[in-house]
Amino acid sequence: VQLVESGGGLVQTGGSLRLSCTVSGPTNDGYAIAWFRQAPGKKREGVSCTRRGDTYYADSVKGRFHVSEDNDKNTVYLQMNDLKPEDTAVYYCAFDRQVCTLTFELEYDSWGQGAQVTVSS
Repeated sequence: VQLVESGGGLVQTGGSLRLSCTVSGPTNDGYAIAWFRQAPGKKREGVSCTRRGDTYYADSVKGRFHVSEDNDKNTVYLQMNDLKPEDTAVYYCAFDRQVCTLTFELEYDSWGQGAQVTVSS
């Protein structure tokens, strides 16, 4: 399975950005797509995880970030609103055939290449 990300960029505080993650290859019904992020000098942290139509969000992004899916395009979107400087990070999407988790990143089988999101104050 391959994941290709797009989107990201530079935005001012309070702005919005959308990331895309397109999945290709031999997937299965019920797979999970998660978004993680890693800021400079910090550990990678889970942002959201989506599986079978359900999405779970980290407390830090609840109410501001929203995940949607386009099944025809095998693409998952991360809409990020009301961005803050602390959201600055490289964002990665990740794939797992069964498990949806925000904490056990080693569970994931495939990762996107990463997309830089920078929020200026």
